[in-house]
Amino acid sequence: MGGGAGQCPRYGLPQLDALHHTRFEDAIRDPMQRDGCRDARRVGGRGDLGADVKATDPYGRRWAIQCKHRRNGAHGSPVGTPDLQVLNGTARQVHGADVAVIVTNGRVTGPGVTFAKQQRLHVVDRQTLAAWASGSRPLWELLRAVPPRVVRRR
Repeated sequence: MGGGAGQCPRYGLPQLDALHHTRFEDAIRDPMQRDGCRDARRVGGRGDLGADVKATDPYGRRWAIQCKHRRNGAHGSPVGTPDLQVLNGTARQVHGADVAVIVTNGRVTGPGVTFAKQQRLHVVDRQTLAAWASGSRPLWELLRAVPPRVVRRR
């Protein structure tokens, strides 16, 4: 299922690396909106309980996205298991997410990647972020094992 009206800015890695961390959260919200998540919003800040961006995609799936901006990009400190543990502890229980994602313009440690797979968390690393932020494919087409359409009873 396609995107929005196409007015979303496209971001390259140098632009993303240069952003302040709150603008990085906006830069993650923007392509979610582009991809049809009309309610995508930045909720990050003090007390965000592990979610910086929340959205519902066109298939009814609720997304909780934790953003980890590294000023030095790939040369910055890697995202590790503790950050993923926070996401895992809050995304579904607190935020009601069907899809829990951590996004970084940097790297993720090997143990972090392993933990994410074990816990059904999605990792958007630097390469995936570059493809998503600069392109036109929705994030769910770039990730493996995203749950199918969710139909909620009202």
